Amino acid sequence: MKIYTKTGDKGTTALFGGTRVPKHHIRIDSYGTVDELNSHIGLIRDQQIDELSKTVLVTIQDKLFTVGAVLATDPEKATLKNGQKRLNIPTISIEDITLLETEIDRMNESLPPMTHFVLPGGHQTVSFCHIARCVCRRAERLATALYELEPFEATTLQYLNRLSDYLFVLARKLSYDLQANEIQWIPQKNS
Repeated sequence: MKIYTKTGDKGTTALFGGTRVPKHHIRIDSYGTVDELNSHIGLIRDQQIDELSKTVLVTIQDKLFTVGAVLATDPEKATLKNGQKRLNIPTISIEDITLLETEIDRMNESLPPMTHFVLPGGHQTVSFCHIARCVCRRAERLATALYELEPFEATTLQYLNRLSDYLFVLARKLSYDLQANEIQWIPQKNS
């Protein structure tokens, strides 16, 4: 299989189903940002963290490929002539979202309550989580803009929303596990 096809040399790319769109199209920006997020999550997974978190992160990475596939599918070609869906894989389910919520609750049980916003940082691994959280929020913003133009399964948006929450709590958990200094943001008062 050749890596280069030269079909994108003029600034277009193909969606799932064959439709060609400009590489700057919001659909491409959406699933490209999900791909970027997936790479950041891989970086977190490569750190010295607990095995359960690594296992959950692999599951998340798998689901992000599904999210990317949903976003890369031309809605006008999502259904084949025989009535079957072009995307012949399970899409994001309520169970996928529930897994994130369960993990958020599990991690939160061992953490001190939050009383203030926290500044990102304290340890390189924690910073990777915060970067992934920010990329996830960008992916969600782009996906919601796309959804307004060309709707797709709403669970895809819910998953991205919950994933950013998961990444925030994972950052806090890893701060706790690594005994990193979690600096609270306490706004300055006007004089």
